[in-house]
Amino acid sequence: MTENYKNLIVGAGISGAVLARLLAEKGQSVLVIDRRSHIGGNCYDFLDENGLNIHKYGPHIFRTDKEEVWQFLSRFTSWQEYKHKVRAKIDGKEVPIPFNFTSIDALFDAQKAQVFKEKLISNYGENKKVPILELKKSADKDLQELADYVYEKVFYHYTLKQWDLKPEELEGDALARVPVYTGYYDGYFTEKYQAIPKFGYTKMFENILNHPNIKVQLNTDFKDLKDISCERMCYSGSIDEFFDYKFGPLPYRSLNFELKTLEQEKFQSVAVVNYTGKEPYTRITEFKHFLNQKSPKTTIAYEYPTAFELGKNERYYPIPKQENEQLYQQYLKLSQKQKNLYFIGRLGEYKYYSMQSAILAVFELFKKII
Repeated sequence: MTENYKNLIVGAGISGAVLARLLAEKGQSVLVIDRRSHIGGNCYDFLDENGLNIHKYGPHIFRTDKEEVWQFLSRFTSWQEYKHKVRAKIDGKEVPIPFNFTSIDALFDAQKAQVFKEKLISNYGENKKVPILELKKSADKDLQELADYVYEKVFYHYTLKQWDLKPEELEGDALARVPVYTGYYDGYFTEKYQAIPKFGYTKMFENILNHPNIKVQLNTDFKDLKDISCERMCYSGSIDEFFDYKFGPLPYRSLNFELKTLEQEKFQSVAVVNYTGKEPYTRITEFKHFLNQKSPKTTIAYEYPTAFELGKNERYYPIPKQENEQLYQQYLKLSQKQKNLYFIGRLGEYKYYSMQSAILAVFELFKKII
């Protein structure tokens, strides 16, 4: 017997789940499949043996300035307000990231720190985000000194570990996400809404997908799907895999996590501490900070970036380089020849999406296809 659906959505991550809900609320039938054993994609979280909420695929902090995005998700979850703060260990001191005036005060003598701060404000304005590669172009010798220091201590080794590329070899907004900040604001993000789903991301996804017009089928690879017919397909898997790597594989970075449970209440002062030196890991996440959970124990995760290898690990980050974008464009042109087939999300669109960016892209696609 063949099952008939108006829509087939491949992937139960943020893009697939949001699109499924929008289509279902228009009265359309939707089958959502995922090759993994859980919904939520890389946003998936779970409770460990100590009742602590763990982000399986690394820390996810939701933030947005877009009222329509916030209101949509707020239908499916209550929120725990959470202002993300990141620290880095530099020259034996723990300082805020993005690198800001507090960082400067901690790492330089008072006279030099004052010179740096005054010149940053006079050249870039107060409370502004300055990409490190822009700062390195400064003709001012003091700002050049500061830029060289920050480049070496904050960006160079971290970027080399994260991307296997030097900072100047990256393109797009990968580096712009971690600027130098010309002020004392020590939050990692500046969006109006910053929060974590109060009962976890997985519960929020369950609520999004809980609709009579949506059927979810896990442990199901698209290539193994049988006896299903659909009028429209939205695919959030990797676009190169869909086309059997016709033009070659698109490069990605992956991550490995080492989880440890410690017999102590707290391990570090904030949820995420970056390690910007030659350590093999890029950051340590202590999960209990996100929902302000109380426990005599704590769980932390060491994060190790690595190359993506098909069949061995997961795709995490499209690598922002021109030749990779050109390769993606070949696949995009091929996809545009297909009728009623749409590619969505980080893997389908080969974009370094945040959660809010992925949702906004789905909103636009929904308007188009409806």
